[in-house]
Amino acid sequence: MAGSGTAHLRPSQERALVVDDLVVEFPVSAGTVHAVSGLNVDLLLGETLGILGESGCGKSSAGRAIMQLPPPTSGSVRLGDVELSGMRPRDMRKARARMQLVLQDPVSALNPRRKVKDLVTEGLRIWGWGDRDEETFVDELLLSVGLDPQTVRERRPHELSGGQCQRVCIARAIAVDPDVLICDEPVSSLDVSVQAQILNLLEEARERVGLSMVFIAHDVAVVKNISDRVLVMYLGKTCEVLPSSSLEDARHPYTQLLLASVPGAGGDAAEAPPVAVDLPSPLDPPSGCRFRTRCPLATERCALEEPQLREVAAAQFVACHHVQELSR
Repeated sequence: MAGSGTAHLRPSQERALVVDDLVVEFPVSAGTVHAVSGLNVDLLLGETLGILGESGCGKSSAGRAIMQLPPPTSGSVRLGDVELSGMRPRDMRKARARMQLVLQDPVSALNPRRKVKDLVTEGLRIWGWGDRDEETFVDELLLSVGLDPQTVRERRPHELSGGQCQRVCIARAIAVDPDVLICDEPVSSLDVSVQAQILNLLEEARERVGLSMVFIAHDVAVVKNISDRVLVMYLGKTCEVLPSSSLEDARHPYTQLLLASVPGAGGDAAEAPPVAVDLPSPLDPPSGCRFRTRCPLATERCALEEPQLREVAAAQFVACHHVQELSR
């Protein structure tokens, strides 16, 4: 598969978000960081797409580029029928009301000088209240994310726990009725006891207001739990796309490696351990298949020819020259 993110899905399926050939590069003193290289993403209406990969694989860079924060080096991002790439700043400001971002560190994401009631309504102050009553709306919004309005309405972020701050961030994001919510490691900084609460809250918000979500994380269990489909990234490239229910049947060596690292999540999936080498630098990624320097199946073809995503099972796409050898 090449060129179009929509090839991940059937033609009749309606998309909330389509990303085609997204490239994100950063100039640094040592050269150019190739953070994301030709990423294609489809997001169905009402769907949660998980983006999975270890730290440094380009997940967060992709999420921010989709939001145009900053704009990608190249590629197309369509939100519904609106093309975001190259949009004028004034028009982009309006479009951002339809796509909101929840970040990893909820405390840093909130203005420490503002009260909760002002934080959750700042989007509406920018884009308009309509006929909403402010106090009633704030209370309903806080209740919807499991916070007691009487307790937290007048507080500032430093007076709340990390889990409470993340609930405020989610309330702020859904206050403007977005079409798409992009969650960038939203539970990785929280205690395990709080993570499940936040995941359940996101799932409830998706069903209640009809959200489509992109959920970015490095935790296999978290991504599997909340996602309908999973896109696996390695060093800026897509390795595999498959339904979350089929994650244990992953066919790419890198996806199998991720599964093998999680007890009880398919730990015997990989037939051979990865080659013991350092993680390649995004300043100088390997030629051909970027995973080849760590892959036990790598051959000369892997160095010379970049594998393309191709469908190997229903709704499962893999970028590997040796995918037939990985059939289980």
